[in-house]
This record gives sequence, structure tokens and C-alpha cells, in this order.
Amino acid sequence: MLEVCIFLRDKCQSDDLWEKHLKNKWGRVIGEAVYKEWHLHVTIAKEGNHRTNNHNGSFGSFVGVWPNLYLCSYLQDSSLLMNNQWSNHFMMSLYFSLERGRFWFPAQVYKGLVVHNALVRYDSESNTFQARYQYGGWRLFGNNMEWDMVRVPPVDSHPYVAHVSDCLDKLKPGNHIEIQWRASTQSPYDWWYAVISHLESCNENENYCQCHCSDTLIVEFKQYPERSNMRRIKLSRKNGEQGDRAGGGGFYGGIRKLYSLDEIETWNKLFLQVTNLQHGFFMPPVAAQFPIH
Repeated sequence: MLEVCIFLRDKCQSDDLWEKHLKNKWGRVIGEAVYKEWHLHVTIAKEGNHRTNNHNGSFGSFVGVWPNLYLCSYLQDSSLLMNNQWSNHFMMSLYFSLERGRFWFPAQVYKGLVVHNALVRYDSESNTFQARYQYGGWRLFGNNMEWDMVRVPPVDSHPYVAHVSDCLDKLKPGNHIEIQWRASTQSPYDWWYAVISHLESCNENENYCQCHCSDTLIVEFKQYPERSNMRRIKLSRKNGEQGDRAGGGGFYGGIRKLYSLDEIETWNKLFLQVTNLQHGFFMPPVAAQFPIH
């Protein structure tokens, strides 16, 4: 249709048309961060190839300072954007770069009962995703990942910075949460699934539970066996990073309360899958989960 006349060509390449295609197919896995990253790549391409990372003309977007340097996105073979026909049509060029697997974009990926910040690209032949995780270098930790294992980051928090929680004073037993955890201050945060439990001093069978009034939060990770000292941890409701006082090492960051029934149902399904695979499931240290590639 774009070859029929100028009017139809403009219609076929318009952002309004391709924005609808993007939202219909990619709306679950791309958010504002992806659009910002793509705008940066388009701008770099229009300025010329002198800012590319290598001789192949590919480039990426970095933020932070070493060792907390974070790769936000990566475009393989940016030659497509060197053509004004593509760089002048923002939504259309983004759609085809995603579709062809050239654009590694920021997203979050479920693995076990943890969500990792990752760079993800699409494989149209298998209709799945490939993901890389930043932990002492970029490591491939997922191939053939289904659509429901990839999501838009629900909060705009840098992976190396503790999320500023807005729910701490409202949390009470039974609430489903995601909580940041990292092995060291030089590691990015991951998001772990947990629930808020009663204090040891609370009589759960009574109707006058006062756990929500205490400054102490009991965070329960039900993937650990009852005997594990990582099953329940005590945290202060005061915001900020807290060391793991249970003896498991690492640091806890911000908390986000889960309000969406869809999010809670996703975690419930993953919990059943994990516990069915291995009785008394125990999550190994993050560094042991991913082979180096």
C-alpha cells in the first residue's frame, strides 16, 4: 500500500498506526523505559556512526559508574537506523527491530521465585525470548522463554539502588510482596517473592492482631523449608537497605506490595511449579544460578 501513493505511504509509516501494533503485540513486555532507550538510539543514529561501540555499528546505552555500571539496552546492527526512512519513523523502526531480534531491551524476567532485571530480545521463529543477566559480566541465563515469563518493570528503580517503598506502614500479615535482595553492594538487586507473616508474639487465632502496629516486619519466603533460617526474616519498617541478620548474607532493599490479582496468581503458579519440582526447595546463591557464556 505504501507504494500506491504519497498519502498511503505516509499512512502506512505513521506512528499512530505502528503504535497500535506495538501495544497489541508488545504491550506486556515493553514500557516507557524501552521507548526512552529507542529514542536515544534513534538520536545517536541521526548524529552519525561515530558514537557506536564497535566496527559493526552496534551500540548500547550505559548508566552508572563502575562497578555499578548498568547496560540499559543494546542494538545489534544499527545500519537500519542510518536510513532516514527508518529513523524518521520512530514506532515502525522500533517494531521491526524488536521483531527481528536486533534490539536487546530492558525488561524483567521470572526465574524460579525471583525476578531479575535483564536485557531481552525476541526470537520470531520460536516466538520466545532470550535473556541476559548482569552479574560480574553479562551472562546468558534464558533461552526459549515464554511471553508470560517476561514483564515490564513495575517500578522505575535503578537495579543498583534501593527502591523507595511507599507501603511499609500499611503492610500486615497475609500481604503478598516483592522485596529487593542482592548479594553485595556491588551487585544489582533482584526482586524476590514473599508474604508478610505474624510476629512470634502474636496469637494468630485471636481477632486483635497488632502486627501491623509493630516497627518489625516478618517477611516469609515459603520456598525455604521450615527449618531454614532463611524461611522468616525480621526487617524494620524504616526504609533503606538492611543487611541480612538471619545469617544468609546479602542485603535487602525496598518492598513493593502486590495489589494486582494477576501478579499474585502468577507467583502462586510459579510457587506450585517450583515446589513440585523439588521437595523443600532451596534457592541457591545468585552467582550459582547462571553459567558463564
